[in-house]
Amino acid sequence: MDVGMIGMGRMGGPMAQRLLKQGHRVAGFARSADALGQLEEEGVVPAASFEEFVNTLASPRIVWLMIPAGAPVDETIAALLPLLESDDTIIDGGNSNYKDTQRRGQMLRASGIHYVDAGTSGGVWGLENGYSIMVGGDEEVVARLRPIFEALAPAADKGWGRVGPSGAGHFTKMIHNGIEYGMMQAYGEGFALMRHKTEFDLDLHQVAEIWRDGSVVQSWLLDLAAAALAENPGLEGIAPYVPDSGEGRWTVAEAIDLDVAAPVITLALLQRLQSRDSEAFSNKLLSALRNQFGGHEMKKT
Repeated sequence: MDVGMIGMGRMGGPMAQRLLKQGHRVAGFARSADALGQLEEEGVVPAASFEEFVNTLASPRIVWLMIPAGAPVDETIAALLPLLESDDTIIDGGNSNYKDTQRRGQMLRASGIHYVDAGTSGGVWGLENGYSIMVGGDEEVVARLRPIFEALAPAADKGWGRVGPSGAGHFTKMIHNGIEYGMMQAYGEGFALMRHKTEFDLDLHQVAEIWRDGSVVQSWLLDLAAAALAENPGLEGIAPYVPDSGEGRWTVAEAIDLDVAAPVITLALLQRLQSRDSEAFSNKLLSALRNQFGGHEMKKT
């Protein structure tokens, strides 16, 4: 099956490679000539323009987007729209907001173009292990795309599925990432507690390895924590600065809109925001207030 891939970055490139290994023909477009050049050696048919990219695909065309959420997706769709034909399909495999996905799907439907959202998880390990894919879109269209999802998933019958209509795939991936925030925060806090219990001189890598088998907290995230601690037991040289992709924020906003309590996910997001405050003005004010009302000593920088 022909697949056109736009975006050959951290996930798009490995996904293209996995499709090639499963026997699919892949055409690629990327702003980075270097990234595309490397994949050309592995079999990706390169395209220097959207026109060339679309023309190299067999009809009905399948175009998979792996680009940043927001304006880049809208701009890419606007550039592709005059080149595509009725019954072609655009798959958004990035982390788009599900409300944007619903809007785009409705807009493209008027042109006879199918729009499928494929919330994708698996990171840099997806090439080897396969990807978890949460698909939203019309049932008939998703059924037609089944060979692609089966090739990208860990197995043909595992790790992927149509979860609902347009927007449902990205909504499910948004909640997935919110849960991920909470799990990561819990691991971080637990290992920090063990590190500060100096009287036991715990080997954190050893503990992580013990927990990986038979424990109720075993998970792929724990596997990754064990690997990180094996490489760098004290995590030296790593700044305590944690970015967020935006999906945690959307999850918290959705919880508020739906009147659903999500305190763990919310606090995990707030902890990430706090990690970026190098000035920590709020903590400075707390110290000043203790000094003002109780005469408590303030630690100076």
